[in-house]
Amino acid sequence: MGPTGVGYAERLAGNLLKVARSRVGVSQRQLAELADMPQSTIARIESGTRQPSLPVLLRILAAVDLEVRINLAPYDDHDDVLDATEARLTPDRLIRRRVDQDAFAAALRHGANE
Repeated sequence: MGPTGVGYAERLAGNLLKVARSRVGVSQRQLAELADMPQSTIARIESGTRQPSLPVLLRILAAVDLEVRINLAPYDDHDDVLDATEARLTPDRLIRRRVDQDAFAAALRHGANE
């Protein structure tokens, strides 16, 4: 697994909690109260500074009537190919690519707001 896959795995729990809170319309504090844990724990998970065990993550999500469904699939090396391509870019080309991506994302956001 390349850097992109590792980063995705490290942010998975936090991203799941953010999506869950958005879906049910609760704050970190409200989610923490429902899950009977400190708000700081939810904040640390969402920021990626704490990785909960799977049972803890499932308990938090169950507090807002959500569940995680896990399935196994063959490994997809798509991100590994992109990581290898990015690793070959010069620092200047890498910065230019990120600037272009940010500009593209800003244009999409601007178009969505019209």
